[in-house]
Amino acid sequence: MTKEVVLKYLQKHGQKIDYEIVKDTGIDLKELRKTISELQSKNLIQTCTIIQHGAKGKLIEGIQCRIAGYTPPAAPGRKAPAAPPQ
Repeated sequence: MTKEVVLKYLQKHGQKIDYEIVKDTGIDLKELRKTISELQSKNLIQTCTIIQHGAKGKLIEGIQCRIAGYTPPAAPGRKAPAAPPQ
């Protein structure tokens, strides 16, 4: 159940950090990290460890996740014209 929730969340919201996923889905951090590990071992998601500077200079460690091989659809609207050759 948790795997499907995480995959759907990442597909909808794109690249996210584990604590953002916890905040938005209500999944326990320990359970989420276990799920992330399982999904990564099956090559369904890609992850990297990050360190951010939070409020008051506090360092925040987390795992950044995204769907493996997923390219989101192009944004709607007109494309910029190509530059003329020189």
